[in-house]
Amino acid sequence: MNSHLFRRAALAVSVAAVLPLTLSACSSDDSSKDSASGSTASASAPASPSADDSMTMDKPFGPACSSVPKEGAGSFDGMAQDPVATAASNNKELSTLVAAVKQAGLVDTLNNAQNITVFAPTNDAFSKIPKADLDALLANKAELTKVLTYHVVGEKVTPKQLEKGSFDTLEKSKVTTAGSGMEYTVNDSSKVVCGNVPTANATVYIVDTVLMPPK
Repeated sequence: MNSHLFRRAALAVSVAAVLPLTLSACSSDDSSKDSASGSTASASAPASPSADDSMTMDKPFGPACSSVPKEGAGSFDGMAQDPVATAASNNKELSTLVAAVKQAGLVDTLNNAQNITVFAPTNDAFSKIPKADLDALLANKAELTKVLTYHVVGEKVTPKQLEKGSFDTLEKSKVTTAGSGMEYTVNDSSKVVCGNVPTANATVYIVDTVLMPPK
Protein backbone atom coordinates (compact mmCIF):
# COMPACT_ATOMS: atom_id res chain seq x y z
CA MET A 1 0.00 0.00 0.00
CA ASN A 2 2.75 2.43 1.01
CA SER A 3 4.75 1.34 -2.04
CA HIS A 4 1.78 2.10 -4.31
CA LEU A 5 1.34 5.55 -2.82
CA PHE A 6 5.04 6.25 -3.19
CA ARG A 7 4.95 5.39 -6.92
CA ARG A 8 1.92 7.68 -7.49
CA ALA A 9 3.66 10.53 -5.73
CA ALA A 10 6.83 10.03 -7.77
CA LEU A 11 4.79 10.04 -11.02
CA ALA A 12 3.08 13.29 -10.03
CA VAL A 13 6.43 14.94 -9.33
CA SER A 14 7.79 13.73 -12.68
CA VAL A 15 4.80 15.14 -14.61
CA ALA A 16 5.06 18.42 -12.75
CA ALA A 17 8.72 18.67 -13.70
CA VAL A 18 8.25 17.79 -17.39
CA LEU A 19 5.13 19.89 -18.07
CA PRO A 20 6.82 23.35 -17.83
CA LEU A 21 9.59 22.13 -20.13
CA THR A 22 7.02 20.97 -22.70
CA LEU A 23 5.10 24.25 -22.51
CA SER A 24 8.34 26.19 -22.81
CA ALA A 25 9.33 24.22 -25.90
CA CYS A 26 5.92 24.84 -27.51
CA SER A 27 6.18 28.53 -26.72
CA SER A 28 9.69 28.64 -28.21
CA ASP A 29 8.48 26.90 -31.38
CA ASP A 30 5.64 29.41 -31.74
CA SER A 31 8.05 32.31 -31.26
CA SER A 32 10.39 30.84 -33.85
CA LYS A 33 7.50 30.46 -36.28
CA ASP A 34 6.34 34.00 -35.58
CA SER A 35 9.88 35.26 -36.01
CA ALA A 36 10.33 33.30 -39.23
CA SER A 37 6.97 34.53 -40.46
CA GLY A 38 7.99 38.11 -39.65
CA SER A 39 11.29 37.63 -41.47
CA THR A 40 9.51 36.26 -44.51
CA ALA A 41 7.05 39.13 -44.52
CA SER A 42 9.88 41.58 -44.19
CA ALA A 43 11.85 39.95 -46.99
CA SER A 44 8.88 39.93 -49.32
CA ALA A 45 7.93 43.55 -48.66
CA PRO A 46 8.64 45.73 -51.71
CA ALA A 47 11.71 47.91 -51.46
CA SER A 48 11.13 51.62 -51.50
CA PRO A 49 12.03 53.21 -54.85
CA SER A 50 15.49 54.68 -55.13
CA ALA A 51 16.07 58.33 -55.90
CA ASP A 52 17.13 57.41 -59.44
CA ASP A 53 13.95 55.39 -60.06
CA SER A 54 11.69 58.16 -58.84
CA MET A 55 13.58 60.97 -60.52
CA THR A 56 11.56 62.68 -63.20
CA MET A 57 13.45 64.30 -66.03
CA ASP A 58 11.48 67.53 -65.98
CA LYS A 59 14.43 69.85 -65.37
CA PRO A 60 17.63 70.69 -67.27
CA PHE A 61 20.39 68.14 -66.80
CA GLY A 62 24.01 67.58 -67.81
CA PRO A 63 27.51 68.75 -66.85
CA ALA A 64 27.38 72.02 -68.81
CA CYS A 65 24.21 73.13 -67.03
CA SER A 66 26.35 74.25 -64.09
CA SER A 67 27.77 77.10 -66.19
CA VAL A 68 24.33 78.59 -66.87
CA PRO A 69 23.75 81.76 -64.81
CA LYS A 70 21.43 81.43 -61.81
CA GLU A 71 19.64 84.69 -62.57
CA GLY A 72 18.93 87.00 -65.46
CA ALA A 73 17.96 86.55 -69.11
CA GLY A 74 20.58 83.82 -69.62
CA SER A 75 19.37 81.71 -66.69
CA PHE A 76 17.02 78.77 -67.15
CA ASP A 77 14.11 80.86 -65.85
CA GLY A 78 15.06 83.72 -68.14
CA MET A 79 15.41 81.50 -71.22
CA ALA A 80 12.00 79.98 -70.52
CA GLN A 81 10.43 83.40 -71.05
CA ASP A 82 11.88 84.01 -74.53
CA PRO A 83 11.49 82.27 -77.91
CA VAL A 84 14.38 80.01 -78.75
CA ALA A 85 16.61 82.26 -80.92
CA THR A 86 16.28 85.11 -78.45
CA ALA A 87 16.88 82.79 -75.51
CA ALA A 88 20.03 81.41 -77.16
CA SER A 89 21.35 84.94 -77.69
CA ASN A 90 21.38 85.36 -73.91
CA ASN A 91 23.62 82.32 -73.42
CA LYS A 92 27.28 83.19 -74.00
CA GLU A 93 28.13 79.54 -74.76
CA LEU A 94 25.89 79.71 -77.85
CA SER A 95 27.17 82.95 -79.40
CA THR A 96 28.60 81.26 -82.52
CA LEU A 97 25.31 79.46 -83.12
CA VAL A 98 23.39 82.72 -82.72
CA ALA A 99 25.71 84.46 -85.20
CA ALA A 100 25.16 81.61 -87.68
CA VAL A 101 21.36 81.78 -87.23
CA LYS A 102 21.45 85.52 -87.94
CA GLN A 103 23.71 84.98 -90.94
CA ALA A 104 21.23 82.46 -92.37
CA GLY A 105 18.26 84.72 -91.67
CA LEU A 106 16.57 82.13 -89.45
CA VAL A 107 15.87 84.20 -86.33
CA ASP A 108 12.21 84.83 -87.12
CA THR A 109 11.71 81.29 -88.42
CA LEU A 110 12.91 79.79 -85.13
CA ASN A 111 11.24 82.36 -82.89
CA ASN A 112 7.86 81.96 -84.57
CA ALA A 113 7.85 78.15 -84.71
CA GLN A 114 5.81 76.30 -82.09
CA ASN A 115 6.69 73.23 -80.02
CA ILE A 116 10.05 72.49 -81.61
CA THR A 117 13.27 70.91 -80.37
CA VAL A 118 16.66 72.45 -81.09
CA PHE A 119 19.97 70.64 -80.76
CA ALA A 120 22.17 73.66 -80.08
CA PRO A 121 25.94 73.32 -80.65
CA THR A 122 28.19 75.17 -78.22
CA ASN A 123 30.97 77.52 -79.28
CA ASP A 124 33.41 74.68 -78.60
CA ALA A 125 31.41 72.48 -80.97
CA PHE A 126 31.88 74.96 -83.79
CA SER A 127 35.59 75.27 -82.94
CA LYS A 128 36.01 71.58 -83.80
CA ILE A 129 35.35 72.48 -87.44
CA PRO A 130 38.55 73.59 -89.23
CA LYS A 131 38.51 77.38 -89.52
CA ALA A 132 38.63 77.39 -93.32
CA ASP A 133 35.66 75.01 -93.47
CA LEU A 134 33.69 77.02 -90.91
CA ASP A 135 34.35 80.29 -92.74
CA ALA A 136 33.22 78.69 -95.99
CA LEU A 137 30.06 77.39 -94.31
CA LEU A 138 29.20 80.79 -92.83
CA ALA A 139 29.69 82.40 -96.24
CA ASN A 140 27.34 79.96 -98.01
CA LYS A 141 23.82 80.86 -96.91
CA ALA A 142 22.12 77.89 -98.58
CA GLU A 143 24.51 75.37 -97.06
CA LEU A 144 24.44 77.12 -93.69
CA THR A 145 20.63 77.03 -93.67
CA LYS A 146 20.75 73.31 -94.46
CA VAL A 147 23.11 72.62 -91.55
CA LEU A 148 21.21 74.76 -89.06
CA THR A 149 17.76 73.40 -89.93
CA TYR A 150 19.22 69.89 -89.53
CA HIS A 151 19.48 70.75 -85.83
CA VAL A 152 15.75 71.46 -85.52
CA VAL A 153 12.99 68.89 -84.98
CA GLY A 154 9.39 69.92 -85.56
CA GLU A 155 8.12 68.56 -82.23
CA LYS A 156 9.05 68.77 -78.57
CA VAL A 157 11.23 65.79 -77.70
CA THR A 158 11.40 64.55 -74.12
CA PRO A 159 14.47 62.93 -72.55
CA LYS A 160 12.59 59.60 -72.52
CA GLN A 161 12.15 59.83 -76.29
CA LEU A 162 15.91 60.32 -76.68
CA GLU A 163 16.66 56.83 -75.34
CA LYS A 164 16.22 55.28 -78.77
CA GLY A 165 14.86 57.96 -81.08
CA SER A 166 14.68 58.88 -84.73
CA PHE A 167 13.29 62.29 -85.64
CA ASP A 168 12.54 64.23 -88.80
CA THR A 169 14.33 67.57 -88.97
CA LEU A 170 13.32 70.78 -90.70
CA GLU A 171 16.11 70.04 -93.20
CA LYS A 172 14.06 66.91 -94.16
CA SER A 173 16.66 64.34 -93.02
CA LYS A 174 16.57 62.37 -89.77
CA VAL A 175 18.63 62.58 -86.60
CA THR A 176 18.95 59.59 -84.31
CA THR A 177 19.44 59.62 -80.56
CA ALA A 178 20.47 57.06 -77.95
CA GLY A 179 21.23 56.90 -74.25
CA SER A 180 19.61 56.77 -70.84
CA GLY A 181 19.50 58.56 -67.50
CA MET A 182 21.35 61.80 -68.08
CA GLU A 183 23.71 60.69 -70.89
CA TYR A 184 22.58 60.93 -74.50
CA THR A 185 24.18 61.17 -77.92
CA VAL A 186 22.87 62.47 -81.22
CA ASN A 187 23.90 60.62 -84.40
CA ASP A 188 26.27 58.50 -82.25
CA SER A 189 28.78 61.35 -82.08
CA SER A 190 27.43 64.52 -80.51
CA LYS A 191 26.92 64.40 -76.74
CA VAL A 192 24.15 66.26 -74.95
CA VAL A 193 25.98 68.41 -72.39
CA CYS A 194 22.96 70.30 -71.05
CA GLY A 195 19.57 68.91 -71.95
CA ASN A 196 15.89 69.63 -71.55
CA VAL A 197 16.32 73.40 -71.41
CA PRO A 198 12.94 75.12 -71.82
CA THR A 199 12.30 78.21 -73.89
CA ALA A 200 8.97 79.84 -74.68
CA ASN A 201 8.49 77.80 -77.86
CA ALA A 202 11.12 75.06 -77.81
CA THR A 203 13.03 72.47 -75.85
CA VAL A 204 16.80 72.85 -76.24
CA TYR A 205 19.47 70.16 -75.98
CA ILE A 206 22.90 71.77 -75.97
CA VAL A 207 25.41 69.49 -77.77
CA ASP A 208 29.18 69.33 -78.05
CA THR A 209 29.48 68.64 -81.79
CA VAL A 210 27.90 70.27 -84.84
CA LEU A 211 25.56 67.87 -86.65
CA MET A 212 26.14 67.53 -90.39
CA PRO A 213 23.23 66.46 -92.61
CA PRO A 214 23.69 63.53 -94.98
CA LYS A 215 25.07 64.48 -98.39
